[in-house]
Amino acid sequence: MTEARKKFKRIGTTTGLISGITYGLYTTFVLIAGYYKPLAGAVGLFAAPYVTSGLNDFFAGLWLTAYNIKTGRIREIGRSLKLFPGKIIVLGSLIGGPIASGAYLMGLAMAGAYAIPISAMYILFGAIFARIFLKQKIVLRVGAGMVICVIGAIVINWVRPEGSTNFTLGIICAFVAAIGWALEGVLAAYGSAMLDSDIVINIRQLLSGVVDLFVILPLAGGMGLLKGTMLSMPPVAWLIVSGLCAAISYLCWYKSNSTVGCAMGMSLNITYAFWGVLFCILFIKQPVTPTIIIGSIIIMIGAVLVSVDPFELLNKKEDVINEI
Repeated sequence: MTEARKKFKRIGTTTGLISGITYGLYTTFVLIAGYYKPLAGAVGLFAAPYVTSGLNDFFAGLWLTAYNIKTGRIREIGRSLKLFPGKIIVLGSLIGGPIASGAYLMGLAMAGAYAIPISAMYILFGAIFARIFLKQKIVLRVGAGMVICVIGAIVINWVRPEGSTNFTLGIICAFVAAIGWALEGVLAAYGSAMLDSDIVINIRQLLSGVVDLFVILPLAGGMGLLKGTMLSMPPVAWLIVSGLCAAISYLCWYKSNSTVGCAMGMSLNITYAFWGVLFCILFIKQPVTPTIIIGSIIIMIGAVLVSVDPFELLNKKEDVINEI
């Protein structure tokens, strides 16, 4: 029994870390795709981010559909959508996909890697929304974590990187993404309690991609850019890979939540703020400044403090050592 519990914890910890690493990779690959024509130099604030967001989510949805076909659960999508929890998932998908993910990629396009740790503040807003909608009290630890997150955001914005004309707007978009993902989390927590999480993720990614590509893009006048992108192999190839990373990240995140708990799962997933910045520095030569490094570390500390009690975590580690 002791060995089984330890194995269970190892699986949850490993999948949680994988979710953070793959989300950092997804962020980097999406940015790389944006360096290729016709996405590079595209006119307008909305067209390029929503082409990349829509294609990434759509490809992620296709990867997840293939996964659910292989596991024999594909029929559950239609059944889930007929239920009330399924409709709640649809609402959360629209908030977290077209609104939050679109804003995240707009933030990346304008502020670069600086937008990544700002978006990680979704845990802060999640605690606020849990207090409002779920009547969960904000204890001293959570409040302290919130303050630390705000301090980290101030540090990141203290010095604007050179040559970034829309930096402030990009940071605002990252905040919008954090708020949207927090709302999605509250809705997903309700729907996922009664539905298969793999099906929930599948619905989320496919719906987000379809709405981005066939509802928002026509309104933003971006269908020409979408057509040009689909005919250009390099950006499509990168977005197919980024979609795979996003699919793996979500699957591992939910797996981690179910094995070691949502608090620990979120703490491990939130490491994407570190991995995303690191991969951007390594692969796309993101300029490194003291403010982005210090601010990212501060936000990660605050986010972890919001999601998990460090004293409880230490006690759990002691229990495992004693069991061994």
